[in-house]
Amino acid sequence: MILRGGGDEFIDEAERSLHDAIMIVRRTMKHESIVAGGGALEMEVSTYLHQHARTIAGKQQMIIDAFAKALEAIPRQLAINGGFDSIDILNQLRKKHITEGSKWFGVDYSTGGVCDTFLSFVWEPALVKLNSISAATEAACIILCVDETIRNKPRQEGGGFGEE
Repeated sequence: MILRGGGDEFIDEAERSLHDAIMIVRRTMKHESIVAGGGALEMEVSTYLHQHARTIAGKQQMIIDAFAKALEAIPRQLAINGGFDSIDILNQLRKKHITEGSKWFGVDYSTGGVCDTFLSFVWEPALVKLNSISAATEAACIILCVDETIRNKPRQEGGGFGEE
């Protein structure tokens, strides 16, 4: 394959993009399990978690709802990247995913709406999706984990800058 372009940066970026695409195809051929893309899986898991959170009382309900809302960042960003109204797209996706048999609906770049991305051949390797959700969850847990609280010593009265 020969790449030609106006500058080294353009060629390097094109090479990285081709490499990424080839590696995804290779991974898909190794692990034949696929899921629909376009944010469909994230919306389906989010819908399930929102419904499950309603059955739980207390702080756990808020945590599960927050995680479900965080999953909606993927289809929201896909809609924004496509130049679409992300609020409208998310509302359409929520409506579809509540309906039985609509679990593969995601962002449709062709129409600016939503479609069954599985039937539209927008696929992702399930292994890649599983790894990305696991890594994001672990990163969030690490950030939220507080190992130590550091406190300043209380100020002494009358002490200020320049005073001894």
